[in-house]
Amino acid sequence: MSYLLFQASFLAYFLSTAAYTVFFITQKNAVRGNARKIFFGAAFLHTATIFARYFEAGHTPITSIHETVSFFAWSIACCYLSFRWRYTVRNFGTFASLMVFVLMLVAACAPKIILPIPPAMQSWLLPVHASIAIIADAFLALAAIGGAMYLLQERELKEKRFGFFYSRLPSLESLDKLNQHCISIGFPLMTLGMITGYIWARQIWGGRDWHWDPKIIWSMITWFFYAGLMHQRFTVGWRGRRAAIMTIIAFGAVLLTLLFQLSGVHNGA
Repeated sequence: MSYLLFQASFLAYFLSTAAYTVFFITQKNAVRGNARKIFFGAAFLHTATIFARYFEAGHTPITSIHETVSFFAWSIACCYLSFRWRYTVRNFGTFASLMVFVLMLVAACAPKIILPIPPAMQSWLLPVHASIAIIADAFLALAAIGGAMYLLQERELKEKRFGFFYSRLPSLESLDKLNQHCISIGFPLMTLGMITGYIWARQIWGGRDWHWDPKIIWSMITWFFYAGLMHQRFTVGWRGRRAAIMTIIAFGAVLLTLLFQLSGVHNGA
C-alpha cells in the first residue's frame, strides 16, 4: 500500500513541478493556482505514504535511504506549505517543488525494502532525534533556496540586465527576510536534534561520550557554520550577498552530513 501511495505522490510532485515551471515561464496566474493545488495534493498523498509505511514497518520510516530521503522531501514540502501561511515570496514554489521532486526521484531509485531496527538502537529517542533533525534540514534547505534566488536576482541587478529572472524573482529584501526566517527556525531545531542525538548515542554506547563518527563530526561542523551565520546576522548585522553565500555553503555541509548517514557511516550501534 505504501509503495502505491509513494508512486502516486511522486507523480503528483512531478506534475506540480511541471506546472510551477510553466508558470515561471509564462507567469499565468491560472497555472500557478493549479500548481499550488497539485502540490498540496502531493503533500497530502505523501503524508498518507509515511503513515502507511509506519504501519507496515512497525516503526517510524527513517531507517533506510528510501525512507530517509522521502521523509526529507516530505519535510521540505510541509515546511514550504507552513511557510506560505505567513509569507508570500514570488515564484518560491517553483524552486521548492523542484528540490522536492529531485529528492523524490532519489528516493524512488533507492531500494524500498523495510529494514528492521537493531535491538541496540530501539528507543523512542530514535524517531524523535531523526524527525527533528530532518525537519531542521528542511528549513535550512528552504533558506539555501532563498540564498540561491538572492544571488540570481542580485546578478540581474548588478549587470542591469533586468531580463528573464529579474521580472520573476522577488525583491532582494524579501529573499533576505526569507533566509533569516528559515534559519531562525532551522538552527534551534538543529540544536535540539543534536541534543536528543547525543542523549540517544549515550544510550547506545553505554554512557561513553565520544566516538569519532564522521556524521557526528560533520554535524558539529555544520552546527558551527550556522551558529556563526546566526551570530553575524543578529550581532554584526550581516545581510544580503554574504548571508546568502554562507547559507548555501552551510547547506552543503548539511547535505554532506546526510550523505554520511545514508552511506551507513553512522553506525554507533
